[in-house]
Amino acid sequence: MNITNKYFITFFTTVVMIAIIFAAAHVFFNDYSKKRIKAGFIYIGDPGTAYTNNFFRAQTELEDALGENVQTVAKFNITESACGAALKDLISQGCNIIFATSYGYGDETKAAAALHPEIQFCHATGTNAHCEPYLPNYHNFMGTIYEGRYVSGVVAGMKLSELIAENKLSQNAAKVGYVAAFPYPEVISGYTAFFLGVRSIVGGAVMSVKYTNTWSNHIAEKKYAEALIDEGCVIISQHSDTTGPAIACEEASSMRGKTVFHVGYNQSMADVAPTTSLVSSRINWTPYVIAATRAVLEGKKIESVIKTPLSEKANDAAAGFSSGWIEIIGINSLITADGTKEEIERIIKQLKTGSINVFSGNYIGINPLDKNDTWDLRTPFQENAEKSAPSFCYVLKDIITVQ
Repeated sequence: MNITNKYFITFFTTVVMIAIIFAAAHVFFNDYSKKRIKAGFIYIGDPGTAYTNNFFRAQTELEDALGENVQTVAKFNITESACGAALKDLISQGCNIIFATSYGYGDETKAAAALHPEIQFCHATGTNAHCEPYLPNYHNFMGTIYEGRYVSGVVAGMKLSELIAENKLSQNAAKVGYVAAFPYPEVISGYTAFFLGVRSIVGGAVMSVKYTNTWSNHIAEKKYAEALIDEGCVIISQHSDTTGPAIACEEASSMRGKTVFHVGYNQSMADVAPTTSLVSSRINWTPYVIAATRAVLEGKKIESVIKTPLSEKANDAAAGFSSGWIEIIGINSLITADGTKEEIERIIKQLKTGSINVFSGNYIGINPLDKNDTWDLRTPFQENAEKSAPSFCYVLKDIITVQ
């Protein structure tokens, strides 16, 4: 064989190999572009309620992000007792991944995961991914909302400080109120973080908490907010789903001349309380929902894509401001204290770098379910160290009153 033929054979072989590689790549990417999965969502309410709307926003943003690669199916207004039937329906429709978005869905969702290992089940706000049986297709996730609560508390504290400086409020009248749903760790952790944010600005502030024993009851929430205002609370915040507390503050201010302001949750409440709503915080569920669904689409383990400190320990994920999972919204610059936006940015930066430990200070916390269980916050409590769901369950002695 002469040299010319050798070069020709080498050239021809190279061209063929390149063609094969390009053809294989075309088939691979073409197949991927045509791959389609179905994502199911189970909601405790409907998009008209703030809590559910935040999840529904993640669903719509998932559709925008993955386009034709994903089809979503939603089940609205599903009570905890009806969760099992809703799961069966989504499974029968061929869902590859299912997001259960209420704490009370945990047991039914995990039971369904045990029966259907081919489907990924992601339970928001849950705690049982860490419990036996450990299932590779069952996951918990939640934003570290205490960070948002703390920042909101700083905003409230700055407003209290401004009122004191302007002689509109005496130092010993620095009292805040909190409309709380249930005496669960998630709620206690939230109102404690909020109050510690207030106390970082006004060291002598105290707080009164009233439980509604429901997540969403406009009448009850408004009534308890009004009672807190009548007790002398100057700022009202909430861990409940309706605008009732915000409306109570707006009416007390405009109709009764009360000095009172509001800090919201899950949504901006400036539309219903334009002269009293200071700020709100919420969890941004979108990053997790998109990343988890994309992982299933690409055949990857969810925790290999969503990397948080908890994902190294279990099928669990928690993140905060540093990953865009927590947001501050509805900053009302017309009524917040001077320098509020700058202080928000400063505190968020410190939370991102870990230079603030929220659950710390010269305080004693007592577990309301076990008086012998206490925590001295001079030893900081590391929230979300073991689970994405909050676990701080101690009421601060002498400065928080629970009713």
